[in-house]
Amino acid sequence: MKAKSIHSRLLYALALATTLSTTFTSCQEDGRTDGYSTFDVPELLPLSSEQKDVINYLPKNIIIAHRGTEFWAPEESEAAMRWARNMGADYLECDLQKTKDGVILALHDESLLRTTDVEVVYPNRKNDYTSAFTYQELLKLDIGSWFNEANPEQARASFVGQDILTLEDVLAIAEGKRIKRDANGKRIIVTDAEGNYVRTEYEDDPFDNGNRPGVYIETKAPYLFSGMEEALAKCLTENGWYADNIADMKKVAYKNGQPGAVDIANTPARIIVQTFDGAGLANFRKAFKRLIPIVYLMYDMSGNPATYADKINFAIRTGATIMGPMIDYVDGYPSSLLPWQGDMIRRTGMHIHAWSFNTNEQYLKYTGPWCDPNKEGGEDKNYLDGAFTNLADMAIRFYNTELQQYADQGLNYFRSNSNLGIEDNIHKNKPVRDAREVLDELGY
Repeated sequence: MKAKSIHSRLLYALALATTLSTTFTSCQEDGRTDGYSTFDVPELLPLSSEQKDVINYLPKNIIIAHRGTEFWAPEESEAAMRWARNMGADYLECDLQKTKDGVILALHDESLLRTTDVEVVYPNRKNDYTSAFTYQELLKLDIGSWFNEANPEQARASFVGQDILTLEDVLAIAEGKRIKRDANGKRIIVTDAEGNYVRTEYEDDPFDNGNRPGVYIETKAPYLFSGMEEALAKCLTENGWYADNIADMKKVAYKNGQPGAVDIANTPARIIVQTFDGAGLANFRKAFKRLIPIVYLMYDMSGNPATYADKINFAIRTGATIMGPMIDYVDGYPSSLLPWQGDMIRRTGMHIHAWSFNTNEQYLKYTGPWCDPNKEGGEDKNYLDGAFTNLADMAIRFYNTELQQYADQGLNYFRSNSNLGIEDNIHKNKPVRDAREVLDELGY
């Protein structure tokens, strides 16, 4: 996701703040200055039967762990992904880059300067794109020290030396494994006869708590990595996470043979792909013979129903099943999920996965309580089927305490999962845990 890095001590304090007593109710204030009324609805295209079938197996009220976490551990590191899995996130979210030798990375930036020590290890190549390096060259970089320097209150000595993950690493972590390492903490890899990287070795994670999340993948603009969507489909197929026939996908093993509190990895919804790029959206349909959940990430600066409808219709024409609008969490960028915008998406039947949520106030604003001046309850007031967050711990706490408390009082805002035969509050069986304790238990 295109999100600012989070390095503020204030963030977590805000996230845990008690907000039920607040008088903020501006959810209903659409801020419309374009001459349209709430009842002006541009023409929206119908979904195909294939799109409807995909939407029908998607769970609602999900928590998407943005880069694992940006707050508690170095983003898109093994520590971040293992933390998100054990914390109880429904999906591990990652971005894709590709190395010179074709290895698919879980890494956000095209440049290595922000999150590695490339200027120390490769001073003459520090400004090169990630794609100019082989994976074995990248394994010499440290992606943990910068986090410790930027976030002294979350810093841990064990983050030093964290290495750049591959997509296969993220899939393995979602399956309850961890990277196999030698006595010095270096990952054990397999190479070919010429010494080229082939794969990483994994082992059962002794601290796996049984959760089996899905994996939520963002690709970048096609001009950066030609053929990325095809390479992604190939990787997922080889690892059993995708098959043209759903029944042919591998069964992800449970811990002790019993499902954990999260079990999305063993459903058809195990993989969701996302992009901001229109050409990339079309490429997904070419790369995957069977339609899978596809998200069109977007923000809308115009606040105009006609342009907003154009984005939705483009997504529908190219096979998307989910809209991924931005909320108002970055200065200078207005929310793209005002009530009239959410209502427009809802009319199509598409799901809404918005980004990014890091405070209780944000959740209250978009899940219903602050959009219900008459205190009637109802899922129609909830504009979130899924939300990206850097604080999966906060999100679980919100759903299991505040939103559940509303439901217990007769004001149910949860989106319904009745078609799947599962709880609307899919977090009900997840313990509300302390983030630091989970890192401690994982050995960090």
